[in-house]
Amino acid sequence: MAPVRYDIVHTTIYRYREPVRFGEHRVMFRPRDSHDLRVLATDLQVSPEAAVRLIQDPHSNSIAIVQPQGEATELRIACSFTIEHAHSQNLELPLDPAAEFFPFAYGVDERFDLEHYLRPQHDDPKGELTAWARQFLRTDGPTRTRELLLTMNQHIRDTFTYAARDEEGTQTPLQTLALQRGTCRDFALLMIEAARRLGVAARFVSGYLYDPALDAADPATATELVGAGSTHAWLQAYLPGAGWVPFDPTNNLTGGNTLIRVGVARDPHQPPRCRAPGSARPRRTWGWKSRCR
Repeated sequence: MAPVRYDIVHTTIYRYREPVRFGEHRVMFRPRDSHDLRVLATDLQVSPEAAVRLIQDPHSNSIAIVQPQGEATELRIACSFTIEHAHSQNLELPLDPAAEFFPFAYGVDERFDLEHYLRPQHDDPKGELTAWARQFLRTDGPTRTRELLLTMNQHIRDTFTYAARDEEGTQTPLQTLALQRGTCRDFALLMIEAARRLGVAARFVSGYLYDPALDAADPATATELVGAGSTHAWLQAYLPGAGWVPFDPTNNLTGGNTLIRVGVARDPHQPPRCRAPGSARPRRTWGWKSRCR
């Protein structure tokens, strides 16, 4: 399957009633290159004029350090990039024989490298989250590792209610379980912590979600994916033999070429981003340019 080309523009705007001076901003917008995702071009435009430098954080995410100069009543940060995204055959990749069935154990070297992604970050004093995670184990025979995660991924999409929330921060997994609703970042964190309590390494991913319905001839008749056209969150679980496999519990997605990863982290509070209302609309193109606003 030929790679899909995306041209994405993400604009974030701060507006103020009177001129203000600006502090330093940490902006994460450049997608993570890999065998299935190739960055062709990037650009960052800031108004008013700003000093910009690029660094890599401990997770090798690309971070732009932006320091606007002078005073203004508006700060505009426009991030744009062009990528090619190949289809990820995550469901077809074979697992190591020793990891085919749950429970399994990581090798010594892998476990050393994955330690931070195996250790739960949120309390579960009464074992509620652990009990919730264990409900996906088969009682009539061995549980296949991939099937366990696929079932959990689908269960969250089918039984929890998505509720958009503009406020900063993420619900704890126990809050999400109690409320039975949340945002994409809440659902991702719930599944991350549940997987870790079953001994599966998992990490948080932020980026963009493309939905073909956005380009449909009659969008009103198309079923849109939740979270498309803006920043999105999901997770990756590390499965020996297959590596980091993406799971989007908000939409019950795994792999493909619609999830455009920008940053990974141990916990949702880590990835920096523009902390003001922003919009980003990825559009798919097949050899011609299609901008998104």
